[in-house]
Amino acid sequence: MKNLKDKVIIVTGGAAGIGGAMTTELTERGASVVAVDLNEDAGKEKVASNPEQIVFLKGDISKESVAKEVVAMAISKFGKLTSVVNNAHASRQKPLMELTEADWDLSMNTGLKGTLNFMKAAYPELKKSGGSIVNFGSGAGLLGQKNQGSYAAAKEAIRGLSRVVANEWAEDGIRVNIVCPLAFTDGVKYWKENFPEQYEEIISKNPMGRFGDPQKDVAPIVAFLLSDDSQYMTGQTLMADGGDIKLR
Repeated sequence: MKNLKDKVIIVTGGAAGIGGAMTTELTERGASVVAVDLNEDAGKEKVASNPEQIVFLKGDISKESVAKEVVAMAISKFGKLTSVVNNAHASRQKPLMELTEADWDLSMNTGLKGTLNFMKAAYPELKKSGGSIVNFGSGAGLLGQKNQGSYAAAKEAIRGLSRVVANEWAEDGIRVNIVCPLAFTDGVKYWKENFPEQYEEIISKNPMGRFGDPQKDVAPIVAFLLSDDSQYMTGQTLMADGGDIKLR
């Protein structure tokens, strides 16, 4: 399936985890991808696997200058920019009263601010192409999961921001949607080891009884939102979570 042919997509955190899986899936569907990540080794591996369709920049997404540099890289390498996937987000899991100012800064700067940086930097180019943005929310914010205060707060802020931008930029032909994934990544593996009871509780309540696979279960939903098949959708939250949360 080449439903993303001629799309040029920025993926933050695009070297590993869900982001790495999306980079692979999107290129298999015909897209060219600019991946930005702090994991330089993984980024170089991605480029080596498909140098014609993937370029990589090591950068801190919380810096506005990095977002502008990535957009410029997309233009110089592929001639345009049609889409942005704001996937990257770092946080620490602790009870609320143990979260430090540095913990809050980490989550807000990489989550909310990173998402904002890339939307703003990409806007002029997306306006030309009638582009699509996919931002990432989380069931942690929708459910209020314990030990996820800074992460949940940033994710819900991203959802609120996305709805506003969906309304403001619709007249420019730019769509903005949100995906909330439940996928077994390295981060989830670490969380499982440290909070096994929470992990088992989620599995036991999930209708499909499992965490999703980043490439097989989550990336295709993102691909749909980036494709012309979803041209009449904006401001929506899609749950890629095996039925864990059913929005009303």
